[in-house]
Amino acid sequence: MIRISGGTFRMGSGRHYPEEAPVHRVTVDGFWIDRTPVTNRQFRDFVRATGHVTFAEKRPDPNDYPGALPHMLYAGSLVFTPPDHPVDLRNWSQWWTLLRGADWRHPQGPKSTINGLDTHPVVHVAFTDALAYARWAGKDLPTEAEWEIAARGGLDGAEFAWGDEFTPEGRQMANTWQGAFPFQNLAQDGYERTSPVTAFPPNGYGLYDMIGNVWEWTSDFYAPTHPADAVKACCIPENPRGGPEDQSHDPCQSETRIPRRVLKGGSHLCAPNYCRRYRPAARHPQPVDTSTSHVGFRCVSRETLET
Repeated sequence: MIRISGGTFRMGSGRHYPEEAPVHRVTVDGFWIDRTPVTNRQFRDFVRATGHVTFAEKRPDPNDYPGALPHMLYAGSLVFTPPDHPVDLRNWSQWWTLLRGADWRHPQGPKSTINGLDTHPVVHVAFTDALAYARWAGKDLPTEAEWEIAARGGLDGAEFAWGDEFTPEGRQMANTWQGAFPFQNLAQDGYERTSPVTAFPPNGYGLYDMIGNVWEWTSDFYAPTHPADAVKACCIPENPRGGPEDQSHDPCQSETRIPRRVLKGGSHLCAPNYCRRYRPAARHPQPVDTSTSHVGFRCVSRETLET
């Protein structure tokens, strides 16, 4: 883990998506954060030690999904399945498939494996799976503010984790999408899907993959905007913990009332023509019961650790 000294920084952005605004000052205490996202190897050690069964490996409880057709309630997870032609970017079902048998051991479906992917980030982990790992490891999941100050690498207000230019001198700095999403993947960064967690340069704090590769869970419940900036320095929020749970629900899914947490960092599916969320300020709501082939996590510790 790497020590982040904390302090006051400008969180959010007013230049991109509305949920990132307004820019506001927050203060966080010092903490430790994992140098990389949790890998398949690390997660396998956890499962072997505890016998943990992930959410994607369990058949959903019909009581949690009133009105759902019985044949649609099966163990599985969302897998990116690219079309071979342009599609309506407002309809994510054009490239996501709820695939039976997809889970952390089988990231592309039941016939796939993680052989040779020990150093890739674990995927298909729901929030409860990430939290179970963190507690087993004696750690926690980061708050959104902790995650963002760490991702900025000391560059307060910079557009990206490495500065204000996305590809300085043409260099790919993170595992993102090159080409027209979702049908044209040029893979100019060398990877079509996930990459080893140290494949791209670290940020100024020595942290890898804070941007791209996989989205990362935080502990905060999602709110559609940030709070306004404090008028006085004495009122700057300290160690904020997100909004209330009952306001995190998707207003378009009122019948299920599944809480949503904040994801940070973007993934290998973020593209210039879609989801330009490969930035520290970017954020996205994720239902706690939903795992996908592009969501992982890393842990923090707020205790004093040996250096």
